Amino acid sequence: MTAQLIDGNALAKSMREGAIARGEKLRAQGVQPHLAIVLVGEDPASQVYVKHKVADSEQTGLRATLERYPADMSEAELLLRIHALNVDNGIHGILVQLPLPSHMDSQKVIEAISPAKDVDGFHVSSAGALMVGRPGFWPCTPHGCLKMLDSIGYDLRGKHAVVIGRSNIVGKPMAMMLLGRDATVTICHSRTADLKALTLQADVVVAAVGKRNVLTADMVKPGAVVIDVGMNRNDEGKLCGDVDFDGVKQVAGWITPVPGGVGPMTRAMLLVNTLEAAERATR
Repeated sequence: MTAQLIDGNALAKSMREGAIARGEKLRAQGVQPHLAIVLVGEDPASQVYVKHKVADSEQTGLRATLERYPADMSEAELLLRIHALNVDNGIHGILVQLPLPSHMDSQKVIEAISPAKDVDGFHVSSAGALMVGRPGFWPCTPHGCLKMLDSIGYDLRGKHAVVIGRSNIVGKPMAMMLLGRDATVTICHSRTADLKALTLQADVVVAAVGKRNVLTADMVKPGAVVIDVGMNRNDEGKLCGDVDFDGVKQVAGWITPVPGGVGPMTRAMLLVNTLEAAERATR
């Protein structure tokens, strides 16, 4: 068996095309969807990420404003700037690129963003809305993973899904989304006693720990769907995920590649959330 690929690039392109149409409808109503991206410091990876986010926005007709600040910016100054963005009716979405410099409390900064503009879906109000099934912004990466499962017509009802990772950004919200689709969900982490025993039972595995080869072929049930959220580099410096792709693809039924899998979908869902924020502002 060789797994079928879930092409994140192709699916993200389709999502962006849908975003173009939604943006045109908003502009016809006199509303220009506008995303404010705040970057503090000179983290190389963050600079690449925000560059892609700005490009994606501009390609789909959204306005994206990138605000760059030095690493020694004070937390108080950043909070004041976020407040100004919160009260600016021309701004529909606010994204503060993580990680922040070590002297800043990331959670405090995230909580300063208005829930109505929290297009990253990291605010505690967004997390609470997801938990209880109320409208809110879902975190982009797990939401993108769910869209990838939808793209292959996968029915999660009654299936066993194993999520490797318990972060507030991916693992926990991913589990909630899967649970919302009537899957039976197991969350695994660094303290899990026998990871292999659990993954071998899984119909769906989502690997999201940022560790190479956390999931190998002998840990996967034949025909399972494997979603690789990881972003690492191998010994040759090439991008790779958390999954031993070459081995696992011989066992799984479906698998996402790295790069070209979850990453493009994360960015696409940011556009979707920004459009949703702009649409809500017009109601």
